[in-house]
Amino acid sequence: MSGHRIAGRGRVDPARAIDFSFDDTPLRGLAGDTLASALLANGVRLVGRSFKYHRPRGLLGAGVEEPNALVGVDRGPGRYTANARATSIELHAGLKVESQNRWPSLGFDLGAANNVLSPLFPAGFYNKTFMWPRAAWEKVYEPAIRRMAGLGKAPDAIDPDRYMASHDFVDLLVVGGGRAGIGAALAASASGERVMILDEQAELGGKLLADPARWGWLEGAMGLLREGGVTCLPRTTAIGLYHDGFVGAVERLTDHLPPAEAAGPRERLHRIRAGRIILATGAIERPLVFADNDRPGIMLASAARTYLHRYGVAIGRRVALLAAHDDGYRAIFDLAEAGVAIAAIVDVRQTVKPQLAAQAQALGIELLAGHVVSGTRGGKALAGITVAAIGGKGERHIACDALLIAGGWTPTVHLWSHGKGKLGWDAALGAFVPEGAMEHVTCAGACSGAIDAGDGLHQEALWSPRDPASFKAFVDLQNDVTARDIRLAVREGFRSIEHIKRYTTNGMATDQGKTSNLNGLQIATAALGHPAPIGHTTFRPPYTPTTFGALAGIAKDALFQPTRRTVIDGWAEAHGAVFENVAQWRRARYFPQGREDMDAAVARECRAVRASVGLFDASTLGKIEVVGPDAAEFLNRMYTNPWKSLAPGRCRYGLLLGEDGFIRDDGVAARLADDRFHVTTTTGGAARVLGMMEDYLQTEWPDLNVWLTSTTEQYAVIAVQGPRAREVIAPLIEGVDLSPQALPHMAFASGTICGVPMRLFRVSFTGELGFEVNVPAGHGRMVWEAIHAAGQAYGITPYGTETMHVLRAEKGFIIVGQDTDGTITPDDAGMGWAVGKKKPDFVGKRSLARPDMALADRKQLVGLLTEDPRLVLEEGAQIVADPNLPVPVPMIGHVTSAYYSVTLGRSIALAVVAGGRARMGETLFVPMPGTTHRVTVTDMLFYDREGARLDG
Repeated sequence: MSGHRIAGRGRVDPARAIDFSFDDTPLRGLAGDTLASALLANGVRLVGRSFKYHRPRGLLGAGVEEPNALVGVDRGPGRYTANARATSIELHAGLKVESQNRWPSLGFDLGAANNVLSPLFPAGFYNKTFMWPRAAWEKVYEPAIRRMAGLGKAPDAIDPDRYMASHDFVDLLVVGGGRAGIGAALAASASGERVMILDEQAELGGKLLADPARWGWLEGAMGLLREGGVTCLPRTTAIGLYHDGFVGAVERLTDHLPPAEAAGPRERLHRIRAGRIILATGAIERPLVFADNDRPGIMLASAARTYLHRYGVAIGRRVALLAAHDDGYRAIFDLAEAGVAIAAIVDVRQTVKPQLAAQAQALGIELLAGHVVSGTRGGKALAGITVAAIGGKGERHIACDALLIAGGWTPTVHLWSHGKGKLGWDAALGAFVPEGAMEHVTCAGACSGAIDAGDGLHQEALWSPRDPASFKAFVDLQNDVTARDIRLAVREGFRSIEHIKRYTTNGMATDQGKTSNLNGLQIATAALGHPAPIGHTTFRPPYTPTTFGALAGIAKDALFQPTRRTVIDGWAEAHGAVFENVAQWRRARYFPQGREDMDAAVARECRAVRASVGLFDASTLGKIEVVGPDAAEFLNRMYTNPWKSLAPGRCRYGLLLGEDGFIRDDGVAARLADDRFHVTTTTGGAARVLGMMEDYLQTEWPDLNVWLTSTTEQYAVIAVQGPRAREVIAPLIEGVDLSPQALPHMAFASGTICGVPMRLFRVSFTGELGFEVNVPAGHGRMVWEAIHAAGQAYGITPYGTETMHVLRAEKGFIIVGQDTDGTITPDDAGMGWAVGKKKPDFVGKRSLARPDMALADRKQLVGLLTEDPRLVLEEGAQIVADPNLPVPVPMIGHVTSAYYSVTLGRSIALAVVAGGRARMGETLFVPMPGTTHRVTVTDMLFYDREGARLDG
């Protein structure tokens, strides 16, 4: 055993032993351990294999910066998590963990053959190696690479865990629970502000948890935070910082508990809106780049200090230090005082502060200033190091089982970068630090660059007396990127650090280069001969890998895409409706009576609407309130139609295009007042249209004084259609004159129905006299039932979407998304009348002027009548001009809608046909299974050409 527990040290509980397993080997740790500290305490040094070369790897860090110790955690059936960091896994009873990226075992991994073959796998080899023979790519190369690629194994079962989310609003959010973060939270809470502080560790304290001298202060500070009402969130990682003081954070709720006790949600996603944000995220110690610097037992000095003081674990029995700054000495001195043998201190600086040299001498530690580690020895664990004087020729071997490395500090600026904060180069620190100001956000402590590590050395790699081509000096330990790979990228002609990153994959692993980015940057800068860094890569959310479950929250299984139901849905279900899904809504398709099939039920419903009155639930229509002094101007720019001249109390059909000039949506809008419009959209287009409107309002026309509000769920919409519609609703309505003169077609009025406030629209999607009653959703079912009761004397008939489709097709009314396919212009749809010819501009206007938009052979919407009036064409069926042409026969269009019309006593269809309007009366052919059918091209208006029935 090379690692061991030191009695009397750490914040762990020696009285509470915890059993766990690693690769099916039973082990024991203590309450308060992480998996990493428990493995070290048990002498486990080898924890994984590297991605590319399958080299043995051990722990490098003690926190989220850890690149090597990625494990799979088995939490029970269906609960397997790959690529979890051993440094972030809290030990609990029954924890079952396995190593990754090895076969057949961690100790004997056949993939290690890649290390021997490494000269064949330089940076970018995959872009050069598998180019010939081309046919081998699909059959040989790609399958082999896919089998070998990846870290860990993906779970193959549905995640049974639950996740939750919350919205939090605070005056101050502090990210980071170290000394600077706690101090900021205390100051703000004393002034009465609502304060939240979060930290990714199991308890607040940051690096204070590895400093026993400050534990008393920390305990007192935590008491003051509680007294001040500060919301403290340990085990919570801020994964992203966004605009307007918005932060996403994931809180781990049950992963630290034994499976039997983990009854609640696994994680909570906090959506935090803060007036101010203080980033106190600290800094990460940098590794040093030297020959064979990846052996198990080589660890960051700060991590070794954390394992000693927080967990009471020494990382080895005979330890050496390679330092490039003063801070590294703290860890080696602390280990020495704890009774650990110290092999040597190797300092790359020629001069070391006298007080440090004196302390080393007092502890009996050999200090080698002006020296480097030129190599390491060992297989699955470090056995020794080779030391050389800088500029010298001789080398010396030193036996040790652990090596601490201290290469400087890198401020954790990821969240600052997420918020588009600028970074500047700090030559004294040898790192990028936050620069300038950002609204809502400030940095404090080490995150801001306030780090005192003494005199430091900042160089791209340590000098070695050996030929650099004879060894591997690793920069990115997770992706096996070496210093030689980065220099190769420069020789290959890459100059941008972003290009070098992608060519070598440096910083592209799951750790986002927390320990490799800066070293890689400095190596590239030196190779290019630049005096200053060539820039930095971009940090993007999330800060650490985040479960899809946390992001999805409750949106899983039936809630992944919830079925939306109107307030009238229950009534429809009770009355035997057959339903269909339309976008996210469940809608009544038809209402069968007795043994009626769909055709019989639809025929009955159609006859009722045409002869008397029908009742239809149109609540699913999208509804948007457009309000403000510039509301009319806004709609004038969005829609093809003119809107400024529309008088209050009147409605207008609106056609919405994309920038490409193709139809995106349509609907009826009513002008409620000079500065207020009620705009409807298609059922499936509500969110899309609102998003499009917001996009233009915020980015193209921010000068317009307009507010947009979704009111889709605010109103229940009851369509009463048919020649007796006026008679049915008249007794229920107060405050509105329903006569054709007072309320003509496409008019709007406000009043009450059944004592409920109402918006009444005189519109029709059936061609009959029609009213759409809009009432607050909470009263929707009551009003529906009242109208249904009032209509009994007239044989009122509820009808569904299938009947609505037939009725609208008889009138040639299109449905966007069914009769259009994203390539249809207003003229193609026969709706050129809906385009304002005198309007200076609207969305899509310029595209309509393109020559190809006026080509005679564009596909245009037309009507079709089958030779056999009983035959209903298949929707989507292709149309040909001559079925006798050799295969493949050119297709000139397709059927978009097809129904049997009981009103007309025959089938009807709508279709898009190339040059359709010029083919009126022409016979075309529709191939269908079994035979080809003859059809005649007609216009789309099959019923009531004069429109006389609109007034009843």
